[in-house]
Amino acid sequence: MNKIVECVPNFSEGRDKQTIEAIADAIAKTPGCSLLDVDSGKSTNRTVYTFVADPDCVVEGALAAARVAREKIDMRRHHGEHHRMGAMDVCPFIPVAGVTMDECVEISKQFGKRLADELGVPVYLYEASASLDYRKKLPQIREGQYEAISERIVQEKWKPDFGPARFVPEWGATVTGARFFLVAYNINLLATPNQAHRIALNLREAGRGPEQPGRFKEVKAMGWYVNDYNLAQVTMNLNNYLVTPPHILFEAVKEEAAKLKIAVAGSQIVGVVPLEAVLQAAEYYIEQEGLFILDEDQKVRLAVERLGLNSVAPFDPKTKIIEYIIAAPPDEPLAGMSVRAFIEAVAGRSVAPGCGSASAAIAAMGAGLGAMVGKLTLGVRKFEAVDAEMRALIPPLHEAAYALIPMIDADTNAFADYVAAQGLPENTDEEKCFRQAQLQLGLKKAIDVPLSIMTLGDKAWEAMMGVAKYGNIASRSDMEVGARALEVAIWGAYRTMVINMDGINDPEYRKKIMETADAIRDRAAENCQKILDILEKRSV
Repeated sequence: MNKIVECVPNFSEGRDKQTIEAIADAIAKTPGCSLLDVDSGKSTNRTVYTFVADPDCVVEGALAAARVAREKIDMRRHHGEHHRMGAMDVCPFIPVAGVTMDECVEISKQFGKRLADELGVPVYLYEASASLDYRKKLPQIREGQYEAISERIVQEKWKPDFGPARFVPEWGATVTGARFFLVAYNINLLATPNQAHRIALNLREAGRGPEQPGRFKEVKAMGWYVNDYNLAQVTMNLNNYLVTPPHILFEAVKEEAAKLKIAVAGSQIVGVVPLEAVLQAAEYYIEQEGLFILDEDQKVRLAVERLGLNSVAPFDPKTKIIEYIIAAPPDEPLAGMSVRAFIEAVAGRSVAPGCGSASAAIAAMGAGLGAMVGKLTLGVRKFEAVDAEMRALIPPLHEAAYALIPMIDADTNAFADYVAAQGLPENTDEEKCFRQAQLQLGLKKAIDVPLSIMTLGDKAWEAMMGVAKYGNIASRSDMEVGARALEVAIWGAYRTMVINMDGINDPEYRKKIMETADAIRDRAAENCQKILDILEKRSV
């Protein structure tokens, strides 16, 4: 897995387009950095940039942005609604993929030292990077904001972690560190800023103080008025969306707003958001409303609609959900072909794609036909009596069909590894030993993939049988073909596995795998016949 770190530097400039674009350009032009989002606010006079890179490049991108800020932002002239203490106010590093929190701590320290040394500015560490509990949280460090720095920074307890322990008027101070993925989330109200702040105090973890804590953990919140949108907002930072997700806060704001007789007018994600947070919201509303939605894109759309994420600016999942932004196109040359091209490839003068890839495609179609019949039954008036059954039976078939698609390429790729091992030199005893070991590994991979095809297909039988029993009998032929396709696909994957098993030297491995495969093959034949019998009886 590639190592991916997210960096979300916040700069105290949201009005000067030239400066905003210059900082964005500095990040985008840094090799290895991908700028994902630029979110500016005139009222807050603040811009939040989001970019991703590997651990080395991410530091270079953050430094490039800071250099521009040092040249173009003067904190002595800064005014805005958002709390701030520096030109580059805060610069967190967040693990996204293949990177630990500890690694991000080291990245933040490397960045902080280089920033301080190069630009001559004070830098504080926070969150996971902090070593002092009393200055671990951003509000603790930023207390009094920019205006209080000159008095605080000369105190021993507020000496910066890097850089000069003196006030740099044009810059202020920067806070950096490693943290969990923070979701910046605003909920819109047709209300006054005081009303918005009352709600924020009720919800945020700190509440109104130690004696009156708020309702939700890991939430920072305040209320303000945004002239750009002509509405108030409860503006929140969700320090851990797994503890308190956006949809729970949205519903809580609706409750609090109803008590004050004010209207909620949607919400806003500032920057980007993890897919998991969006799907959590979708699953919540699916359960609350008794909906039946399987496709991920429809779940995302549901969450966007229920949370009103398009209320003040378009919410485009492709540019707002981090997994969609950084996702590489699937490496599926076979599965991505047209049906004609795939058949022509199978029919070509080549050993791959062969029966393993064909079996995966046939299995996917078999499960897909079962899912299709279930979906054609669900919601039809004459089949309302089996609505609950269909809602339970369709998901496993839908999921099996989609899970089998990547197996089309996986089987061919596994065979390619074995072929590559065959080409290894064998001039010396050492080379012969290494070649033999690689051939065994290649064979085991070529066995694991068809066994996975069999296992995925095996999991679909119970749902296939249920659809045959309760589904629309007008689609009998679709179910018959689906059952036959699933059976022959499992048999085909079995035969692929057996051929490859001939070259395995490990008798214990052979015995264990063949026992599993034989059982799946036998179940396939039995379950297919059961389905055909069920359909035959229903048609009489």
